[in-house]
Amino acid sequence: MSLQPHGGTLVNRFLAAEEAVRILEAAAGMPCLRVDAYTAFDIDCIAKGIFSPLTGFMGAEQTRRVLDAMELAPGIPWTIPILLAVPAGQADSLETGAPVLIRDDRDEAVAVLHLEEKFTLDKGEVSEKVYRTRETAHPGVAYTMGLGDVFLSGRLDVLKDRQVEHQEYNLTPAETRAAFAERGWRRIVAFQTRNPIHRAHEYITKCALETCDGLLIHPLMGTTKSDDIPGDVRMRCYEALMEHYYAREHVMLSIMPVNMRYAGPREAVMHAIVRKNYGCTHFIVGRDHAGVGSYYGTYDAHYIFDEIDPVALAITPMFFDHSFYSKRTGEMATSKTAPGGPEDRVTLSGTKVREMLARGEMPPGEFTRPEVAQVLIEWARGTNGSAT
Repeated sequence: MSLQPHGGTLVNRFLAAEEAVRILEAAAGMPCLRVDAYTAFDIDCIAKGIFSPLTGFMGAEQTRRVLDAMELAPGIPWTIPILLAVPAGQADSLETGAPVLIRDDRDEAVAVLHLEEKFTLDKGEVSEKVYRTRETAHPGVAYTMGLGDVFLSGRLDVLKDRQVEHQEYNLTPAETRAAFAERGWRRIVAFQTRNPIHRAHEYITKCALETCDGLLIHPLMGTTKSDDIPGDVRMRCYEALMEHYYAREHVMLSIMPVNMRYAGPREAVMHAIVRKNYGCTHFIVGRDHAGVGSYYGTYDAHYIFDEIDPVALAITPMFFDHSFYSKRTGEMATSKTAPGGPEDRVTLSGTKVREMLARGEMPPGEFTRPEVAQVLIEWARGTNGSAT
């Protein structure tokens, strides 16, 4: 399979150092927008080519096509609009055709928007089509409904990248592609996660790796829900697993600075497109991928790929059922590979695991590796006070 980026070109919107200095010197005369961390991460993704072929924030026509047809243009699948919204009063002060300086949540000048269009959207309709609900209990809907009422589009010139925790793992798509080539990997499978990897996840990644040259463990490190496990804790878990339980010459860890949208099926497709830009040829789609609450069916994130032209998508999804430890077979399995019912399986809810960790109890070895459990116990103790 071709490793061409989505749309055929790997975008790079970073200005050369000399040009960035010139822009900053001219910035005093520009109108200025201040954006939140969510938008700052989107700017970073556009700059690095993570969202190739986007070169800036979407306009009205492109957004409508994405919402209605799940494509940027004919033959280029895309499922979630990448938007910049501001209050109406602020939009009124901006002129199309003029540059706008963008400062991020850290008050750093990060980009210049070449404003091409101002438009409005029905945010309820956006929520319904992207998240399949208008309920503000859904974190993605809550964020969307809280946006300003006017959307701005235009290409970006980006002044600097966004530094994050574990920056040494924050490889760009160009850098992962170079790393794959150096290792001689031609078939690369990516694993999306926003949680520590437990035994069931380890099992499906290794099943996928049996037919590929390399595995990219690629945790999402943009904005997430406040009750998700912190990124630094997750990174220690990934490092412990890689040290003890994976063949190091066939696995690589890199972080993905993309916001978690909790958009379920549409986000599963977006995660595949992003990994294509990083140079991967295959992508693992598990149970309730990118889900939250009970807004999506267990395997809706599998079914949506039937609506996407596989030739245009050009990355192979690898679908996996819910996995577990089978008492019958004495190994990790799914309902496809092990007989028996729920009483024959070792599975634990997130709530149950958190309760055990808070008490300083080690979850069973059939559920998680002890090195991972130890990292989580130390974190849970610090979060909940001394273990009882």
